[in-house]
Amino acid sequence: MSHIDPNLLKAKVAVITGAGRGIGRTIALAYASAGAAVVCSARREADIAETAALIRDAGGRAIAHAADVADYATVQSLFQRASDEFGGIDIVVANAGVALEQRRIADGDPALWRKTIDINLTGAYHTAHAAIPYLRRRGAGKIIMIGSGQRKRPNPGFSAYSCSKAGLWMLTQSLATELQEDNISVNELIPGPVKTDMTRYAALPPGEWFKEPRDVVPLALFLASMPDIGPSAQSYSLMRRA
Repeated sequence: MSHIDPNLLKAKVAVITGAGRGIGRTIALAYASAGAAVVCSARREADIAETAALIRDAGGRAIAHAADVADYATVQSLFQRASDEFGGIDIVVANAGVALEQRRIADGDPALWRKTIDINLTGAYHTAHAAIPYLRRRGAGKIIMIGSGQRKRPNPGFSAYSCSKAGLWMLTQSLATELQEDNISVNELIPGPVKTDMTRYAALPPGEWFKEPRDVVPLALFLASMPDIGPSAQSYSLMRRA
């Protein structure tokens, strides 16, 4: 990622959930290339350890800290560790997410439905809630929610995922309204279909195309580097191919 300005996020500290693979790993690498210290988190220790190692091997600063966003206590420990290691937190990317089944509601598993909500929606709430005190200490900050276009259209077999992302949109709106006076911007990044483990069986909506995780980088950098007092509660989508 040599095209990234190495001073764009200089002296910033970013915490990224779901940083072990796919979009989360790519954003972590990009933020490190832009000068940020990065705290990589996910449930799988091996995945985030690899992400952090890639950053350090390239001359960046990074640590790995395993956390399950559905478990608030582990999320609290994540932010405490990030602050202890790097002296504060400036940017939070709530990227952890799952799509656990592709069955219609009548045939689905209620336990999997609830687990999807717990990770995708409650997990994002946990992430933001635990981060807010640290961002307030900085006097400004960024929270970036990784959303989905499925929040506004029904897709048979994906009700839990769609409902979780619809709730995430409103969580973004609520946080942005409540945190505006703290100079903490909260925005939603909607990447559209991206080639990851989660989307390998997904059907493309009309007019869309499968992006690579690296295609998300410019928008992720823009949201992380915008002025401290700037747009908030906006949904930024990668444009469809004409």
